[in-house]
Amino acid sequence: MSLSLDTCRSLAHAALATGREKGMKPLGVVIVDARGAVRLTLVEDGNAPLRADIAHGKAFGCVMVGVGGRALERMAKERPHFIGALGGLTKDRLTPVPGGVLIRDAGGAILGAVGISGDTSDNDEVCALAGIAAVGLKADTGA
Repeated sequence: MSLSLDTCRSLAHAALATGREKGMKPLGVVIVDARGAVRLTLVEDGNAPLRADIAHGKAFGCVMVGVGGRALERMAKERPHFIGALGGLTKDRLTPVPGGVLIRDAGGAILGAVGISGDTSDNDEVCALAGIAAVGLKADTGA
């Protein structure tokens, strides 16, 4: 199974709707497939210019390392040299904080990841989880 464009659109729209319902700041959403290729980028009006890049780094880092954003954050604290090396290997396209969530199928295979940026990392993650749930896939935050 792969992430269809329709699935990506539905996921992103559900994530953004969650942000609006909860009164969050404007969000940027990036969804990548299991290879790290961008499938969809949506940025709300008023989202700060670098937020889409941050969202991409959250999603890209998750699929490249195979763990959710919370696991990457732990690694950054516990093994900063390792995360520094990964930053170099990924050409600084790795953002090791919550808000990056792996998207898995029912069997646990990684289909891709969603990265969201615009509010706090915890709130970004809430929106990612809502989007993934809305399309009936499994979320992996790395918690």
